[in-house]
Amino acid sequence: MLDQLPNWLTIFRILAVVPITICLWLGGETLRWVALISYILASVTDYFDGYLARVMQVQSGIGRLLDPIADKLLVVASLLTLVALDHISGTTVLAALVIMLREIIVSGLRELLAELRVSIPISRLAKWKTTVHLIAIGFLIIGDDSPKWIDSTTVGEVGLWLGVILTLFTCQDYLVKGIRYVSSHQFRRFPKRNIEFRRFPKRNIE
Repeated sequence: MLDQLPNWLTIFRILAVVPITICLWLGGETLRWVALISYILASVTDYFDGYLARVMQVQSGIGRLLDPIADKLLVVASLLTLVALDHISGTTVLAALVIMLREIIVSGLRELLAELRVSIPISRLAKWKTTVHLIAIGFLIIGDDSPKWIDSTTVGEVGLWLGVILTLFTCQDYLVKGIRYVSSHQFRRFPKRNIEFRRFPKRNIE
């Protein structure tokens, strides 16, 4: 049972999207605090699932598959809900849009490279980017229902724009490495999409 704990934490992060969205949509101070607590718990699992998997040496294929999906679902679902409810408005909507577009672009690139058994390791900057996104969205979730001594909406919006800067840097980094590889002789040699993975050992792009 313990060897499946990292995967269960990842699954919890995925399922947490439901109560977060429902509580935000129904509104009210109490439900926004419930949404924030659920969001914080889900965000914390982003660290512990990977940490436990490494410490317990139980890294699995399903974990590697679900972990990035869980991250994207949590961020994108929260941003879309906040935009729909006008908790994110004005030019800050553009920041949310850039963040979501980045997730689509990088996911498409990873899918293409996965067919060649090539992986792009997550950089330290990308991890910081995710952390900034999670913190900023947390402040935006509670918004005007936060304690009066802190302007959560402003803090969240500033954090979101800071996240955009990191997003653009990491997206550029992934694109350069990915395009460089797919343009190489190794990729042109195997143009078809139905590649048998076992023929090509997995490698990392550095």
